[in-house]
Amino acid sequence: MEYKILDVITNEIKRNKRAALVTITKVQGSSPRKEGSMMVLKEDGTIFGTIGGGKLELVAAKWAKKCMQNGKDENYHFKLNDEEGSLHMQCGGEVEVFIKVFAPPNKLLIVGGGHIALKLYELSTILGFYNVIFEDREEFCNRERFPGADELKIGDIEELLHEYDINDNCYVVIVTRGHKYDEIALRAVIESDAKYIGMIGSKNKTKYVMDNLIESGIHDDVINKVYAPIGIKLGGETPEEIAFSIMSEILLVKNQGKLIHMKDIKSTD
Repeated sequence: MEYKILDVITNEIKRNKRAALVTITKVQGSSPRKEGSMMVLKEDGTIFGTIGGGKLELVAAKWAKKCMQNGKDENYHFKLNDEEGSLHMQCGGEVEVFIKVFAPPNKLLIVGGGHIALKLYELSTILGFYNVIFEDREEFCNRERFPGADELKIGDIEELLHEYDINDNCYVVIVTRGHKYDEIALRAVIESDAKYIGMIGSKNKTKYVMDNLIESGIHDDVINKVYAPIGIKLGGETPEEIAFSIMSEILLVKNQGKLIHMKDIKSTD
């Protein structure tokens, strides 16, 4: 049963969903299940596995839901008797449970497989992002080129992006081989829940693309959330330097940082 519980957690994470693992870590006296018993609460409220059913499981599921909402792991102690503050169960014992929250990783969706995409992949791997490469050319999207990529998506980019579950832990970088393909990709993701959408290109190119989107009826408030031209002005022209400026901007958004030199921050010590 334990391996199936782990499979459930893994599948939920792959679906960009949270899950909470509830484990009995200590038992005193009589209880419905022994130490090590586990269950998983999915984001939709579904339970897989069991720590004994009844009131214990109901209350544990309630706290597991709260842990998922807060993004925090917690320990809980339950009395299984009729004392004040207990669960009013007839077992008579006591149990401790540990609730571990599993959340989807931050995902970097790299649309394109060229030189800058390769450096973005390398940097994102170092920074702990789950990275996904989207390309319509197999020679630019394969295991030899991106050996450690979490996902490789080869085919029609527009269709692949529409099919992918893009939520608020996703960061999208559009770096295809031309403005035509960049615009197609941007149209596919611009109304998604992605936390960050960036598109490479000069001021003239990005204005051209944005004007096309406006003419097609996409509202200004939607367009204004796109980071284009992409990146922070760090200087430099190499793929490595451009990728670094893009990842710097993504980290700024992800961590709610500020564009300020650390030496300019006044010490409060």
